[in-house]
Amino acid sequence: MSTESDEWTAAAVRELHDELVALYEPVEREAGESQDTGADPEGEHGTTADARGVRQLVTTILSQNVADENTRRAAENLFSTYEDYRAIEEAPLEELAETVRVAGLPETKAERIQRALAAVREETGGAYSLAFLDAMATEDAKAWLTEIKGIGPKTASVVLNFHFGKPTMAVDTHVERVSKRFGLVPESANNQRAHDVLDEVIPDELKYPLHVLLIRHGRSFCTARSPDCDNPVCERYCECEGCV
Repeated sequence: MSTESDEWTAAAVRELHDELVALYEPVEREAGESQDTGADPEGEHGTTADARGVRQLVTTILSQNVADENTRRAAENLFSTYEDYRAIEEAPLEELAETVRVAGLPETKAERIQRALAAVREETGGAYSLAFLDAMATEDAKAWLTEIKGIGPKTASVVLNFHFGKPTMAVDTHVERVSKRFGLVPESANNQRAHDVLDEVIPDELKYPLHVLLIRHGRSFCTARSPDCDNPVCERYCECEGCV
């Protein structure tokens, strides 16, 4: 496959998806399924769809630049320590940072969580709910989220795609690396540009499954260092140093 991203047609992307499915397994989920990380205790944090939308936002902030296990532990600490989102928003910053310390960058993430909760509360007139995003066009919803300092395109896309099923591609480090090696995204593209390109080239119904499959491939074979290119997908699509 050529490394020019403008040569990736919808049919070619579907073929890539099918080859990744053959290597791994199909990716399926129920419509509107939330992919929240961490415990789901009683209380405001997770008992309604609206609350789960906010929970998705909070846990995605915790997941920034950290392993999944640390995200899970930080989410469990957070939601078992505080009764509801108002308590999280109003907690002393130092106390909140200590609660989520296992996720790394504790002060930064604590500030981002409280800033995000304040923005949601102010937008809704007092409720901790992201239901209003569901009625917005995808780009408008993404723009609202990324107006919050510390919420980038990946965090916004995770919330919108995973929780609301909106057609936007979440691009983490694995997705970005593999996409560049496969020529889906120009090598020189920054993360925002990678989001824009993949949103354009990947059919809407494949945005979630390809997100999952590209992460699996990036973890299993197309790793950042010492990639293992002995697999049919890399043999066909990859042009990294391990494959050429």
